[in-house]
Amino acid sequence: MSALIADHLLSWMIAVPFLGMVAIALVRERTAVLSATLATTLINAGFALYLWTNFDYVETGMQFVERVDWMPTFGIQYAVGIDGISLLLVLLTTFLPPLCVLGSWESITTRLKAFMMLILLVEGAMMVVFTALDAFLFFMLWEVTMIPMYFMIVLWGGPDRVAAGLKYVIYSLAGSLLLLIGILGLSLQAGTFDIAMLAEHAYSPQSQSWIFLALFLGFAIKLPMLPFHTWLPDAHSEAPTAGSVLLAGVLLKMGGYGFVRFCLPIFPEVAHNVAPVVLWVSVTGILYGGYMALAQNDLKRLVAYSSVSHMGFVTLGIFSFNNEGIEGAILQMVTHGLTTGAMFLIVGQLYDRTHSRSMADYGGLHQRMPRFVAILSLFAVASFGLPATSNFIGEFLILVGVSYENFIFVVLAMGGIVLGAAYMLWMLQRVALGQPRTEAARNLKDLDFREMLTVTPLAVAVIFVGVYPGPMLEAMDASVTYVVTQLASVP
Repeated sequence: MSALIADHLLSWMIAVPFLGMVAIALVRERTAVLSATLATTLINAGFALYLWTNFDYVETGMQFVERVDWMPTFGIQYAVGIDGISLLLVLLTTFLPPLCVLGSWESITTRLKAFMMLILLVEGAMMVVFTALDAFLFFMLWEVTMIPMYFMIVLWGGPDRVAAGLKYVIYSLAGSLLLLIGILGLSLQAGTFDIAMLAEHAYSPQSQSWIFLALFLGFAIKLPMLPFHTWLPDAHSEAPTAGSVLLAGVLLKMGGYGFVRFCLPIFPEVAHNVAPVVLWVSVTGILYGGYMALAQNDLKRLVAYSSVSHMGFVTLGIFSFNNEGIEGAILQMVTHGLTTGAMFLIVGQLYDRTHSRSMADYGGLHQRMPRFVAILSLFAVASFGLPATSNFIGEFLILVGVSYENFIFVVLAMGGIVLGAAYMLWMLQRVALGQPRTEAARNLKDLDFREMLTVTPLAVAVIFVGVYPGPMLEAMDASVTYVVTQLASVP
């Protein structure tokens, strides 16, 4: 790789999606638009693999750092870099968009060019969010991510798309305003937007709790954390398949990343003080999400409520304040992106055939769609953490980490795992087994080559991470240890 690219790799990874948008704007034919979008996303995925292979696992600080003065009057920089925590989320961000393009190859029939440009806009914005070393830059692109998701919902969504899109925007704006208040509070006291320097500043006792609360609520809404979750099922239900994949797979992770990057290192004492409340809310969210998923008949709403439960595990691990818990939470964010993104893709493939998400309209799919049922079964059991699948490792580490705090949290969280097995196996029984309940279910065709190509990489990743999670754990270990060391310094 040439020095021009290697020395500015993160900037290239940020620029490629935006350059791809320009290229798409210049072509007209449907196949050319799809091919250009797919090529753009694959180029970025290739850059991400190069980034991973050249990452130093031992280094605790930021790597591949680039800094340029942007608004020097206010001390604002274009500053990007990665550590082991952001590396895994960057890999996830570049892994899902090519699959979203393949999954939308035939299902998006109107305004295709605009839809593909929105996929690239999400990828480019998320690249900045996960690599920004400047809080102002972080917030700017945090806001940008809201725009493409809103338009995906209201222009290509289901019957209630306008209401779902409006709800999504209202919640997102509320969270963003709180985040902006928190970042401005940090900057006014520390005199900088540099995230590393913000963590080193000593804040006044009067302001710490209020700034922490603003940041915490902003991230909790995006995660989403109970009771700020109500926008999520509606947004997922109405969004097109690619929108649901990006929302569940990548955008929700912004909240968990914000906790680790801002709340814990900048305000470790306040984080310790609120941890008991957060842990109780987390286990409540795990059980609530599982119970609500069990009550669903709509396939997409079932997967959406399962996300509420899985994100409860993330906050449970983060606020356990030890290596096992935080590493498990970060791995859970990545594996949730794989399994839930895969579930939305495969539900979308079924919806493309029948235009129904109701489990009551199926049954007996193992007869007509054996490949589909095999893939669906893998992702379903991975979702509730079957050993040798990806989610098991993250959940296991989280339970180990939180056991140091209070074993009652382990018992309650395991109840959520039991609920996860119940709603996923119940869904499989209704959809895949028995006899077809409708004429449409009797005449379904199995997955074709393109559809298999869309979900196979996710199936491979789910099994690979479940069997051999070592590279991911090694990549983030030094960075997580550094965060835990900062937390341990609190008296």
